[in-house]
Amino acid sequence: MTTHTLTDSVDFADIKSAAARIAPHAQVTPVMRSRSINALVGAELLFKCENLQRVGAFKFRGACNAVWSLSDAQSKKGVVTHSSGNHGAALALAARTRGIPAHVIVPEGAVRSKVEAIETYGATLHRCAASTTAREEACERVRQQTGATLVHPYADPRVIAGQGTAAMELFAQTDPLDVLVAPVGGGGLISGCAIATAALAPGCKVIAAEPSGAADTFESMQKGERVGAFVPDTICDGLRTLVGEVNFRILRQHGVEVLTVDDDETIAAMRLIWLRMKIIVEPSSAIVLAAVIRHRQRFAGMRIGLILSGGNVDLDALPWLAQRPSIARPA
Repeated sequence: MTTHTLTDSVDFADIKSAAARIAPHAQVTPVMRSRSINALVGAELLFKCENLQRVGAFKFRGACNAVWSLSDAQSKKGVVTHSSGNHGAALALAARTRGIPAHVIVPEGAVRSKVEAIETYGATLHRCAASTTAREEACERVRQQTGATLVHPYADPRVIAGQGTAAMELFAQTDPLDVLVAPVGGGGLISGCAIATAALAPGCKVIAAEPSGAADTFESMQKGERVGAFVPDTICDGLRTLVGEVNFRILRQHGVEVLTVDDDETIAAMRLIWLRMKIIVEPSSAIVLAAVIRHRQRFAGMRIGLILSGGNVDLDALPWLAQRPSIARPA
């Protein structure tokens, strides 16, 4: 069974292999449309509903591919990662499908409902401070103590390949697209999508949506080099991470454009999706629609694929209960 190191590149063959590997375990998620949102934007939007994936997020694709890529000898010692929520839950469930241990380092301040999901899926939790350094140090400690294989949340090539299956699946479900929009935090999803798009739809523009309060990818792309550590300030808890080195290289290679979005716009888009489409998405997911609404003149008349990355929300702390943003409504 093929294994990767973190320095390996990822190509479309890896994504095709990942699709076959995860097929017995992952959901084929639906593509949904909303006439009223199309009317608001003046474009045809096709929403790839990864909020309906197992564990409620696209993260299961990459975690599942990583777990089932392990040799039998590797798998016996389990897997370890650090995660604020969705990746941890995904790895815990993926490990359970193979009957192996999972260890998840959870930083302080993680969304309670996401931490509960990690526990529910059977992982052993290890707490740490909220900084990236603390997460990585704790992860390395557990790895050395247990012999578990590290499955990085976004920089592992097996994870990137697995996430790319979301775009591969979307292209198989739709007619040709002009634009594909996905969120960017660490960059696992958007880099996998960029690779799949280059292979399957080279005329389709790939755009990353990023919170303006955590716009390290935008700054990195502008400067042509990856910026250093930063302090994120955004409601999008899944997008607070510094973009990975390998992910940044892939984004540059494929000419991915980054659009930044303010939190109030993301909250308004989240509420609009709940209201019009009757599905639950989290802020890190709704940001793709917020980006399109913010730049609606640019996207007028286009066919746009939007990857709704997840739907894991703390129902006791909905963002519009704290503030009530004005919502753009169709005429």
